[in-house]
Amino acid sequence: MTPTFWPDGIRLVLSISMQFEAGGQAPYGAGGPFSGFIEMDPAYPDFPTQSWYRYGYVEGLQRMLDLWDKHRIRVTSHMVGSAVDRSPHIAREIVDRGHEAAAHGRDWVLQVGLQAEEERAFIADNVASILRATGKRPVGYNGAAMRGTINTLKILQDLDFTYHIDDVSRDEPFLIPIRGRDFAVVPYSLTLNDIVQFEGYRLDAPAYEQQLKDEFDLLYEEAALRRRMMSISTHDRVQGRPFRVRSLDRFLTYALSHPGVVCLRKDEIARFALSAPDVVRDPNPHDEWAVWERAHGRQLISPIG
Repeated sequence: MTPTFWPDGIRLVLSISMQFEAGGQAPYGAGGPFSGFIEMDPAYPDFPTQSWYRYGYVEGLQRMLDLWDKHRIRVTSHMVGSAVDRSPHIAREIVDRGHEAAAHGRDWVLQVGLQAEEERAFIADNVASILRATGKRPVGYNGAAMRGTINTLKILQDLDFTYHIDDVSRDEPFLIPIRGRDFAVVPYSLTLNDIVQFEGYRLDAPAYEQQLKDEFDLLYEEAALRRRMMSISTHDRVQGRPFRVRSLDRFLTYALSHPGVVCLRKDEIARFALSAPDVVRDPNPHDEWAVWERAHGRQLISPIG
């Protein structure tokens, strides 16, 4: 008898992120495609970079939403609060088309230097923006560049989140303890990530498509023997270009043609992880960091209980 690691005959789960960030960036532009060879004085507005971000919510998200509909799949959209406030109709459309609205901070900035109450407000404001636009309260969180603080997980627990994705240590969901209660981790990806591969490593679309296929093929083989999940990260202004959508379309056609392959929203994956008796359990890395800080007399952020 073939062992089963997911319900309903599922062999391998695709977990796709569609990040809604454009419109939540700093007003004078940062991290755009021009920053590597033309540095702007921050005293002046960088209009081309702002237009690059704007592409994400004017063109990119619509194109990706149509792709998901074509393949009848549902994904998770981590939404920056200020981006939602700028374009609430887009956030509503994402949810109306069956996708999960998850949180991604009030603004698209690092939260690593925030003290506990500042960080709580930063995340709570994000929740309020999504709830106001979509009527849905997010239960999943992704920090900008995956960077949180020693308090992030406890704050998420206090605000009724059930999972986060700021971890790349496994190819399957797992649980960690937060103050004696289970909290789900639905791992993210830095390798199958359009910003990293296209904007960082400068891969072309065919090379990235081959990378997707190679990773899928091995995970599909491993899925006969253990629980496997393939995480793919897309961003509004990056993956939403026409040639990249066409490339991802070919990959999805290939992957979904295999028996037992499905795409699940991350909240669905988290619910499964929290209910299944055999899900992997790992230590809470934030607790381990707190121990290290105490041992070395270093404390940049005051921890909460």
